[in-house]
Amino acid sequence: MSIEVVREYLKNYNRDNDIMEFDVSSATVELAAEAVGVEPAKITKTLALKTKDDGCMVICVAGDGKIDNKKFKAEFSMKARMLSPEETLDRTGHAIGGVCPFGLPEGVKVFMDISMKRFDTVYPACGSSNSAIALSCDELFDISKAEKWVDICKDWE
Repeated sequence: MSIEVVREYLKNYNRDNDIMEFDVSSATVELAAEAVGVEPAKITKTLALKTKDDGCMVICVAGDGKIDNKKFKAEFSMKARMLSPEETLDRTGHAIGGVCPFGLPEGVKVFMDISMKRFDTVYPACGSSNSAIALSCDELFDISKAEKWVDICKDWE
């Protein structure tokens, strides 16, 4: 179970007991915002995308952010291509609705979009479609072992 992998991963940061589990789905930004009780923009979407070598990267973005193809191509020198639900589960270990930047297989790179930096606290999933954790952007960056901050989203300013 993916949430157990995340729980074990977060133990390394003494944050495993901070995972919130809900009796309702938090699989979409809107559902997660309702479950957590915050505005949708504060929910962290973790997008799983293909890399040039047909691998996988994940990018955490604010709940109201959308990939800007021009910005993405400028940053990564390739077109943004989302993984299918099957590829996402296979390459991240997390199913759609619970994808997060924690407990990922070796080689999956993590990036953070600046769209989240306007918030003191953001809420990524924790490996299941009914979980989340409250983290500052710096905590999210550090705990996820992100490569760097990027600017690849639109419609959030």
